[in-house]
Amino acid sequence: MADEKNYITPQGHAAIEAEFQELLKVERPALVKVVSWAAGNGDRSENGDYIYGKRRLRQIDSRLRFLMQRMDAAVIVDPVSQQGLRKVFFGAWVTLYSLKHDTEHTYRIVGKDELEPSMGYISWVSPLARALLGKQVGDVVNVMAPAGDEQYEIIDVQYQAPNP
Repeated sequence: MADEKNYITPQGHAAIEAEFQELLKVERPALVKVVSWAAGNGDRSENGDYIYGKRRLRQIDSRLRFLMQRMDAAVIVDPVSQQGLRKVFFGAWVTLYSLKHDTEHTYRIVGKDELEPSMGYISWVSPLARALLGKQVGDVVNVMAPAGDEQYEIIDVQYQAPNP
């Protein structure tokens, strides 16, 4: 995983950076004050503020290291710079028609750190995204899903958020 690229949209990178800054500059310093205060109260073995504060500090430090690694490995791909493309690439909004279920769904292909299934954001390494990459409107793709094979026809590809 150390050499694996972390493709991410500018919005996804900004979200990771914002979380990192919030933890580093707001949450961690406030918690350090609480732990310092609790440590000054004497016996630390039964001091809940101290024990749980130290545990939370370890969690924050671990998350900060993780976010730093993800940002260091980040390769920012701006979908706006890909305007005019008719094929499906990273950052695309893809509208699919399910041949099996007679339904339409719109998905956005994003980085692994940006997953939000409720919004239709799928990772570029997911089976559906891998089947879509490089295809264009009119192509039919087969996807092996846990519930069985699915067939989708690509009916639209955009690099800006589609209008609701």
